[in-house]
Amino acid sequence: MSTFRALFVEEEPDGKVSTSVKETDLKTLPDGDVTIRVHYSSVNYKDALATLKDGKIVSRYPFIPGIDASGIVTESTSTRFKKGDAVIVTSYEFGVSHFGGFSELIRVPEEWVVPLPKSLSLRDAMCYGTAGFTASLSVQALLDNGAKPEDGPIAVSGASGGVGSITTGILAQMGFSVLASSGKAGSEILLEKLGAREVVSRSDFNPEKKRALDTERFAHAVDSVGGDVLSYFLSATKYGGTVTACGMALSGKLETTVFPFILRGISLVGIDSVYCPYEKRVHIWEQIATNFKLAKIDTLIHEISLDELPKALLQMTNEGMLGRYIVKFI
Repeated sequence: MSTFRALFVEEEPDGKVSTSVKETDLKTLPDGDVTIRVHYSSVNYKDALATLKDGKIVSRYPFIPGIDASGIVTESTSTRFKKGDAVIVTSYEFGVSHFGGFSELIRVPEEWVVPLPKSLSLRDAMCYGTAGFTASLSVQALLDNGAKPEDGPIAVSGASGGVGSITTGILAQMGFSVLASSGKAGSEILLEKLGAREVVSRSDFNPEKKRALDTERFAHAVDSVGGDVLSYFLSATKYGGTVTACGMALSGKLETTVFPFILRGISLVGIDSVYCPYEKRVHIWEQIATNFKLAKIDTLIHEISLDELPKALLQMTNEGMLGRYIVKFI
């Protein structure tokens, strides 16, 4: 196609930022080895921040946001990919400093492109997107550290968010007992549909009285909010347990002591989805297509068009939402 449509974030003369769908051409796209016709993208909180003047995501305008995309290769100078290949693009600088996935066409370096697993559709891939990829990295870390359903309950914070909800679903489907926290209205019904054993309030994982070592409550924990919640998880996880950390929605500051590590042998595992090594990235997508594939993933999904995207992004910045938006291009 000589022209195509994309969502642009632009800075107005008065300094304000506007978001709109516009027609553009291939000259707009940045350099890259692989050009892809996008079939689906997904909407993440980072994408919503990209539409805000003080969102600390976009550093130059105009910009096309969107940190996820799946589609079919239309042109390639890469030795890894050829025209017609079905692929996934997430992470690195995609949708942050490099034009992203809210566009009918994208052009990216080959290192950012992962082949679509055979048992995963392009739509399926974006039902997971970066959130599902991060959730799967967290689950894999628990399994690599020997976590088993018979160990006891696993705590999941921020469970109504993208990472937390998919983590809850994967763990429950694998037979783990999940204790999930959320403060959003309606989240209890959603999380129970995904298999959570119990849904508690945010404050349940953030008690007023902080202890260096609290009562052993969880076998393991998955944290996506950081701050005092992560501190509590470390203090309340049973001997030999694993706690994963992938976010800082609450705070980037962590106050703890050495006691959970030297008296209970707790492992704290950091989860990075942005610069995760390529081989591991491919492996995790294969896990998503097989062992981590959720039978109930559509419970979370709201499918929208590119024209509906500005409204969806505004909703995320104003009031949040339950579930995940995916954008259908074809």
